Amino acid sequence: MHNAHRCGAVAVALLLVAAACGGDDKATTGTTKAAPAQKQIGAGEGAVSILAWPYYAEDGTQDPNYDWVSKFETDTGCQARVKYFGTSDEAFTLFGTGDYDVVSASGDSSLRSVASGDAAPINTDLLTNYDDLAPFLKEQAWNSVDGTVYGVPHGWGANVLQYRTDVVSPAPDSWAALFDPNSPYAGKIAAYDSPIYIADAAVYLMATKPKLGIKNPYALDDTQFKAAVDLLKQQNGHLSEYWSDYVAYEDNYRAGSTVMGTSWQVIANTLQADKPPTPVDSVLPKEGSTAWSDNWMVHSKAQHPNCAYEWLNYITSPDVQAEVATTFGEAPANLKACDSIAEHCQTYHADDKAYYDQLHYWTTPTKKCLDGRTDVECKDYSEWVAAWTEIKG
Repeated sequence: MHNAHRCGAVAVALLLVAAACGGDDKATTGTTKAAPAQKQIGAGEGAVSILAWPYYAEDGTQDPNYDWVSKFETDTGCQARVKYFGTSDEAFTLFGTGDYDVVSASGDSSLRSVASGDAAPINTDLLTNYDDLAPFLKEQAWNSVDGTVYGVPHGWGANVLQYRTDVVSPAPDSWAALFDPNSPYAGKIAAYDSPIYIADAAVYLMATKPKLGIKNPYALDDTQFKAAVDLLKQQNGHLSEYWSDYVAYEDNYRAGSTVMGTSWQVIANTLQADKPPTPVDSVLPKEGSTAWSDNWMVHSKAQHPNCAYEWLNYITSPDVQAEVATTFGEAPANLKACDSIAEHCQTYHADDKAYYDQLHYWTTPTKKCLDGRTDVECKDYSEWVAAWTEIKG
């Protein structure tokens, strides 16, 4: 694991706070404006603009040890201009300007870009590695609409429950540990800072309040949504922090000011690799969990569409997937990458069906219920954003 990586630009990028999309955004309706998919990859335009999560498109500028963009430029003649973003809302807003050819969108922003007309349909026949990408990530609700592919899987990770082993006893196995109003660890518990975290409460309620009838944590009607929001308002009273900057979050575990909370596997690995190790462990709770799956999307009015497709083919190749996965700390989408990083893939459950079957990948909530119901209207993302502001107070 290359976990010394995040001290610089990532800390800065993840501190950025962007305004969330709301109001009458067409993305909340679940409607789309489909454009024709590209028919072939023509001559490269000599450039490509990439909007990415930190450490998804490294050219050696931040650290000479991390550079896979330079080889892409040499191989294709497409000079890459890379901009990092810190939140999904920021990614959605920046991609909407039309200044970027491709974006590494998470599931809580991807459908918004489709509905707004910013994302182009992807011609998967032009993708040299598409057949090697994990089947459970392809053509899913968070990257495709009505059978049309808009996102090419890049990598993924589960949202896990992390705790300090020297403080928290017995070891937790349920999200109940974070929702218990009488927790002995009150004031030292953390939750992820994003409207999409409402889905984590919904996952817990799916298991503990079956009468609510929640089938999909991103498809919540009035009653179901209110139950999730009420649970999170109650939780707010005993939290120490809402986190989004995971470098700062790691420091809080080291200091002991946070002893339990939602987390990512890469965070647990980083803390365990401390010298001496910070005593933490993580678990996928018995109720299952949410997860993020990032996908490359091409802008519908991309200035460099041929170089954009060249990037999709390059970034999903096995060797590059292996490098990105070990640098960022995630499971690669291309399972052939695991030939060279077998231990990493085992740690991140890259091809562990029993594990990923328990996950609910981030998907943008829309008024059209994603669970197939047509007799009710579900809460859309703008309503999740408004509720999140209310939850945090």
